[in-house]
Amino acid sequence: MNVKVKFLFGMLSWGLIAGCEMPDTHPLPDGKSTGLVPLPQILEPLEGEANGRGFRCEGALTLMWPEGWNMSAMTAWLEEAQLSWERTSEEREADWIWRVSEDDLGQEGYTLSVKRDRVTMSAGDAEAAFRAWTTLRQLLPETCEQGCASGFTLPAMHIEDQAYLRHRGLLLDCCRHFMEPEFVKEVIEVLALQKMNVLHWHLTEDQGWRLPVEAYPQLTQVGAYRRETNGEVTGGAYTREDIEDILAFASTRHVQVIPEIEMPGHCRAALAAYPWLGCTGDTLPVPTNWGVFKDVYCAGNDSTLAFMKAVLDEVCTMFPSDVIHIGGDEVPKVRWAACPKCQAKMRRLGLKDEAELQTAFINEMGAHVAKRGKRIIGWDEILEGGLPEGAVVQSWRGMEGAIEATHLGTDAVVSPTSHCYLDYPLRSTDLAEVYSFVPVPEAAKGHPGQIIGGECNMWTERAPQEAVMGKVLPRATGLAEVLWSGPKVTEAEGAYEGFLDRLDVLGLRWAFMDVRPGLEGVPVDLEVRPGRRGEIEVTVNAALRNVGGRVRFVSSSGAEGSAVNVGEPVTIEGTGTVQVDVVVRGRSTGVTESFPVAGHAAAHQPLELGYEPSQYYTGGGPQALADGRRGSEDFRDGAWQAVQAVDMVCTVDLGDPLDISALETQFYLYQDAWIFLPRAVTWSVSMDGQRFVDLPTQAPWGDAQKPDVRQTVVPLRIEDLGIEARYVRITLANAGACPSWHDAATEPSWLFVDELVVEATR
Repeated sequence: MNVKVKFLFGMLSWGLIAGCEMPDTHPLPDGKSTGLVPLPQILEPLEGEANGRGFRCEGALTLMWPEGWNMSAMTAWLEEAQLSWERTSEEREADWIWRVSEDDLGQEGYTLSVKRDRVTMSAGDAEAAFRAWTTLRQLLPETCEQGCASGFTLPAMHIEDQAYLRHRGLLLDCCRHFMEPEFVKEVIEVLALQKMNVLHWHLTEDQGWRLPVEAYPQLTQVGAYRRETNGEVTGGAYTREDIEDILAFASTRHVQVIPEIEMPGHCRAALAAYPWLGCTGDTLPVPTNWGVFKDVYCAGNDSTLAFMKAVLDEVCTMFPSDVIHIGGDEVPKVRWAACPKCQAKMRRLGLKDEAELQTAFINEMGAHVAKRGKRIIGWDEILEGGLPEGAVVQSWRGMEGAIEATHLGTDAVVSPTSHCYLDYPLRSTDLAEVYSFVPVPEAAKGHPGQIIGGECNMWTERAPQEAVMGKVLPRATGLAEVLWSGPKVTEAEGAYEGFLDRLDVLGLRWAFMDVRPGLEGVPVDLEVRPGRRGEIEVTVNAALRNVGGRVRFVSSSGAEGSAVNVGEPVTIEGTGTVQVDVVVRGRSTGVTESFPVAGHAAAHQPLELGYEPSQYYTGGGPQALADGRRGSEDFRDGAWQAVQAVDMVCTVDLGDPLDISALETQFYLYQDAWIFLPRAVTWSVSMDGQRFVDLPTQAPWGDAQKPDVRQTVVPLRIEDLGIEARYVRITLANAGACPSWHDAATEPSWLFVDELVVEATR
């Protein structure tokens, strides 16, 4: 029987509905293949198809797809695009046809053929058919995202495509900052367009519990909100209706939503709601700062375990995903070591240490979830006491956890900080770095387990909702191509340049979707060269395509120098910032890049270091402490040099004896990240480099180990010296291990320092 369902939108006033086979009597917006991301495995123009001319639609479409396939996301898009459509069961009547393929097209594989008379797609199931639709959507003119009621054209071509890896996701942290339900759906829409199929939804954390649990209402009544240091109460929680709506939206786009319920650590919000869940029973607030906290779920308390199982029961009922993420990362063991219940359980189970207690905890949760027909997934720390039975491992501390998991015979998901952390600034992880990611290293191949995919992680400590999309895009798009297209595409010669070309076109579509991506990298970089004594010469260079702008130096006193163009040098004496208002393609981005600098007597003079800088924080190399660049408020900006657990001694040779008037440097303070101020600071001077005289300096902050919640740059300056010397030395005493009050007590602390500024004249 020929069944048709017909929808008309905004067309009746025409008096006549135009079909897709009308003569080419007026120009229509043209679709193109130059904006396809991820890039299909095979993409071929059909030159023999009427001289390359493809499909033409003048406002109405007749569609055909198999019974049982949910195509509501596509039809909803057509309606938003003001295109009328009808469904037919007769192939000869259809303009767009989806067929069930009898061939094995591979993982989520499909074919797509655009000819003059119709568009034909073959797929093995509805999920693969949706992937074909996302490709077809990207072929359509980007203006259709805001409506193309008059129609469009498509280029004649043939596409064959399939997924490289089956798990392609984004972690969205909605705990550090709450994300509104409509925004979560917007993220899912963007993911689906680039063939990502997993939203890893981080729903519980130290700073907020967002998930409704009927048996424990205070989790959201108390744990979902925190009082900031300024007195403002922030937070929020999702209702069951919110979650059902988001899950339904994701389902039509074939995006699996995997909830993460953190355990046994990162749970201060839950402890604030129900103090008896912890080892001490202390009443604790929902914290307003970030980091790792030593108060965790009590692994020896049967009531706590019953609580966790009740929560997981509700989670398994709410979420249809076949896996549940249980966290398992960053779990300090100090409370367990001092807890009678935890120690008694360790003796009862014959466990040798607290790491094995964590494994026992996770095994118990995994077994409980398995009864509900699901598996658990956890961060790579779950390997430390032995692999929990049946668990999937998510490797974030490098790739070692994933490699170990494959050797042990289990599945792994990769999201290392080096390539996949989107909360990191562009200076640390830009789009090029993400695109260079190799998700399946040789060491993980040929073993019983396998790497099933990867994720990019959007942690939101410093990213409220309005900042998230600019951090996610376009970097997540790079990972989407890595995980879908695979190394044959991403490792080919010229792959990244071609990707950027396609990204430019995709960016036009985002603009019509009202999606605002960020930049793909730091738009400009700073080149610093030696100048005359006490000066440096700096040039701000474009680091991305089509970037320009005006550059100016603003001194510490606020005086502003003359502006020059990007690429032109500026001579600098004294301290201040080089600022550039970034322009892309001749248009202001609203982004101002700032580089703290200092032109001074020690800049680019020989240095001698009495320590080995950390490989993670070299500051740019051995000259870092006298290169003219100063550290910013971001300790990962590449200008800070750091050590862990050792002291620092640095000597600079000024070349000649100079009259020194002032000495200055800066330290970084962020105790939550184990970064402490030095215990002692000593400046010394010498004429011959052998005999040094200590200057009367001290650390004005007193005890470096006293609690300080700030994350800030701390300057130290001594002036009015009036001394002559050729050599200047600074000695910094490390603060030692993190003190007993710290959540990382006994762990070695970090010491961060930047430029050694010497103000001097002949």
